[in-house]
Amino acid sequence: MRIRHIATRFALLLGIAAVLPLLAYGVISIFSLQRGTRQSVVNGNQNVALRAAEEIRRYVLTNTELLKALAADLQNTGLETWQQDRILKNYVLQFREFREITLFDEGGTTIASSRVGTPRITLPKDALLSIDGVSMSAIKVDEDLLPTSTFAIHLTRLSQPSGWLAGEISLEEMWRMVDQIRIGDHGYALVVAPGGELIAHGDPDKKALVAQTRNMSGHPLVAAARGHNEPAPVAQEYVDDTGRRELGVAARIPQLGWTVIVAQPTVEAYATATILQQQLVVAITVALIAMITVGYLFGRTFINPILALKAGTHDIAAGQLDARVAIRRSDELGELGEAFNTMADRLAKLQEEVKRQERQAMFGRVAAGLVHDLSHPIQNIGNSTRLLLRDDVDADSREMFRRTIERELATLKRFMEDLRHVVKPKPIERFAMDVNGSVAEMVESMRSEGERNGITIDAQYAEGPLVIEGDRFALGRVYRNLITNAIQATSPGGRVTIATARVGNQVEISVVDTGSGIPADRLSAIFDDFVTTKRRGLGLGLAISKRIVEQLDGTIAVASEVGRGTAFTLRFPARDDRASQAAAS
Repeated sequence: MRIRHIATRFALLLGIAAVLPLLAYGVISIFSLQRGTRQSVVNGNQNVALRAAEEIRRYVLTNTELLKALAADLQNTGLETWQQDRILKNYVLQFREFREITLFDEGGTTIASSRVGTPRITLPKDALLSIDGVSMSAIKVDEDLLPTSTFAIHLTRLSQPSGWLAGEISLEEMWRMVDQIRIGDHGYALVVAPGGELIAHGDPDKKALVAQTRNMSGHPLVAAARGHNEPAPVAQEYVDDTGRRELGVAARIPQLGWTVIVAQPTVEAYATATILQQQLVVAITVALIAMITVGYLFGRTFINPILALKAGTHDIAAGQLDARVAIRRSDELGELGEAFNTMADRLAKLQEEVKRQERQAMFGRVAAGLVHDLSHPIQNIGNSTRLLLRDDVDADSREMFRRTIERELATLKRFMEDLRHVVKPKPIERFAMDVNGSVAEMVESMRSEGERNGITIDAQYAEGPLVIEGDRFALGRVYRNLITNAIQATSPGGRVTIATARVGNQVEISVVDTGSGIPADRLSAIFDDFVTTKRRGLGLGLAISKRIVEQLDGTIAVASEVGRGTAFTLRFPARDDRASQAAAS
């Protein structure tokens, strides 16, 4: 009995002697892993913020250099006014970021401008800062809900002041640049002006805050960045306005006074580290139980694997992610070694993922192009103009091309009016109109667009007459939005079908595509402002279309299935009285 008691005590002594060091090792390893992994995540996000700040800085400085180059071409050259005017117009056509460029004399009187008619911009009296001799005004949101700023440079002639050169620059490209910055699945970036105004936001659900000129002075990182005099970024965990805990990094752009913030939910940022810590805890717990049970049998053989694991853990914590342990055993220590190597492999993958995200933030390109509502009318005008100049075109064709140009110009004018009244739409004038005729006109104008994209556009018209009270220009805008969206969502070889029908006392127009479809969780919000399923654009096309339809007492509905296509259906009250049908014809 005594021998058994001594053996039990000896076994417990050996077990405790083996357990205590391993327990200490486990605690140290977990905390070392936690600190090392979290610091690695913070460093990665800091690099992303620095890269983003540098890209934005280069983007703004490039525009100032372009304006300075133009100023060098204009001053001390003795050009005539008409020559200066031609140079400004050519410059705006060549560099699309410039919305308008105007040359003023020293007294502020306009000399030449890229704009046809009265210039829209004036000399900025509220210059926010000066960049290498170029004054920059505060960021404003224009009528298209896009960010713009006015840059101005003082011209001299023979060392004497001779006037000002001012240019209104669209910063839409900067928005796209911010949209491309992604950290994980839910991380995003935002840019804040010196006064706290929100300039750009990468979260699609919060883009409306930019149009609302939300002031971000109360944001924890904005205040921390302003009080930080060092050039390095500021990292901080905080709780956002939705109650979600975020890991944020703020990097300042000293020349502009802007602050770039990269934020990511802490749950996502530390997800891999948390899983690895849980796995390590489980593995250590299993090993502890095994060691207490058979400690006196394998006491000496335990120390070498433990030391190997400890050395490997310290190597990992020191940043040597290629460190691995070789424990060739079939027991719990072997499993612990495999778990450690799995942890090291995952840490290495995490580091590669962070590097990949940094490269994407540094080298990501933003797709540039015009708003899709404008591309088709401009293309039609260009094609008709080129055909109109040909000598072999007969009189009837010339008349058709002339009507096409007038129609598309009217469409562009009405489009600009629509944008001017996005927040408070202007009432639409109603006239009796034939639905089949208006739809056929739009289908024919869009066929070339479909052919360029390899899409077949079909039209199916119900027997007429189908008469409603509507606005041909406004409904043309709706048709063009729906057909353009259908073409963009459909792969080459697909089909877009536009059909009209009489359903009871209503006239129905449907646009059906065989494209990629819209996820069910996005359908309920696609008609809201600033909601889009595409990678570019502000998400106003369908919102404006819905307003137009409702102003005409109509309804618009959507049905979609991912991978099979989308169907939009418009319905309007039918007019069957003879007066309306006569007016429509």
